[in-house]
Amino acid sequence: MVRTPEEYLNSLRDGRVIYYRGKLVTDVTTHEVLRVAINHAMELYKWQSDPELRRYLLYEDPQYGAISRFYKVPKSPSDLIERFKLIYNTTLLGKGMFNIMKTIGSDALFGLMIASKQLDSLRGTDYYSKVMKYYEYVIKNDVTIAVAQTDVKGDRMLRPHQQADPDLYVHITRREPDGIVVRGAKVHTTQSIAANELIVLPYRNMVKEDADYAVAFAIPVNTKGITLIPRPLREVEINMLGDEFPMGKTNVEVETLTIFDDVKVPNERVFLAGEYEFAAAYGLTFALYHRFTAISYRAALADIVLGYAKLFAEYNNIEGASHIRRDIVDIITYKEYLVSSAIAAAEKCIKDNTTGICIPNPIYTNVGKLTANSKYLDAVKDMIDVAGGLLADIPSTSELSNPTEEKYMVKYLVGKKGTDARTRIRLFQVAREFLSALGALLSVGMIHAEGSIEASVIELYRSYNYDISKTAALLNADMAKTDDIKKLLEWW
Repeated sequence: MVRTPEEYLNSLRDGRVIYYRGKLVTDVTTHEVLRVAINHAMELYKWQSDPELRRYLLYEDPQYGAISRFYKVPKSPSDLIERFKLIYNTTLLGKGMFNIMKTIGSDALFGLMIASKQLDSLRGTDYYSKVMKYYEYVIKNDVTIAVAQTDVKGDRMLRPHQQADPDLYVHITRREPDGIVVRGAKVHTTQSIAANELIVLPYRNMVKEDADYAVAFAIPVNTKGITLIPRPLREVEINMLGDEFPMGKTNVEVETLTIFDDVKVPNERVFLAGEYEFAAAYGLTFALYHRFTAISYRAALADIVLGYAKLFAEYNNIEGASHIRRDIVDIITYKEYLVSSAIAAAEKCIKDNTTGICIPNPIYTNVGKLTANSKYLDAVKDMIDVAGGLLADIPSTSELSNPTEEKYMVKYLVGKKGTDARTRIRLFQVAREFLSALGALLSVGMIHAEGSIEASVIELYRSYNYDISKTAALLNADMAKTDDIKKLLEWW
């Protein structure tokens, strides 16, 4: 079943518990602030219902018929390239705001398929069949999924079982014949208020004493005991004062503190329950797919930043200045580094032997993700340098509605001869949103979302194959062995 936008909206009127600024939200779809995040999520359903766009959003599965293309399991490099394009293009359609709703859920599902199959083969468990049954439910009902992975953590130097309060990591409090009961809280749960389902994953590696914290499961958002507390959507509230920020009006996502207060999870929805040695594998496999997602949507965002910089240079007639060219080329380099990383990660993917699913190459994925995290603010700085001070203090586009002000705005805020002053004003207004209303959100997100800079550094250092580099150095010093030289010449 492919749902309509109206069917999606109705599915959220299910008694879910959400508090916003100290008040219980009775209907998230009509809430004056939170509905903006809901409308952003609904865009996916609008696009897949559009006669022109649906072929990009839907996939004809040989077994299930038309399903969301986000849930197509990647079995080849071309499938991953297609996934990159899907995320990239829907980010552009969303005016630079990545639409996470089905992407993160499918990232988690692909990771669960691989990790559960590996666990089953070693332990004789039956988690994979549960994952696949859940996957079938998801694609048949065209649902949206949020992923809760990051625990609140408490004292970062202590393991889960060492915390003063045992609930600072989500954990199993008791086991019953038909399921488990969990308690704890997760943070950074993006778009949980707009999701039908939550997939919960372990955050870190575990030791034997952490066994009750090694838990993965899926649960409807309206399950008894789940409470969502969103961050304040200041970028939306600013719009309510009359300012004109197009992304803040229509394309905003929200993160929640997600609380599990003795939540019952039925056995058929439990995908990990105490096998602590596999907690890291469950978390990292998801993270790898999600970092591939990150470089895909960030490449699209970089394209928008580049477009603004180039238009400002043209409108201001400063393209001939050498420092402007360097600024623009810096943004080009940033964007194309991400695109190249995504393509390399897809083309050099690793095929899981047990499921046949293609995993993005971890080296190229993490190189791209590290670049995305560490260089975003440099790209924004370059755009600011090209734009100049008007990016901060240009008057509101509302002034154009007053004939007296419009006369002055159009006369004095024009660029080079032959350009349209209204377009230039609008470009400055919208670009300023990257720095003001959405500035803090985007800046923190681009540094920390989908894994911090340090997370990528750790994973790259840990997983990189140094053998070729070491052999190259030994060869340079006339110390390499013949067999190692052969490997050096054949490694690619």
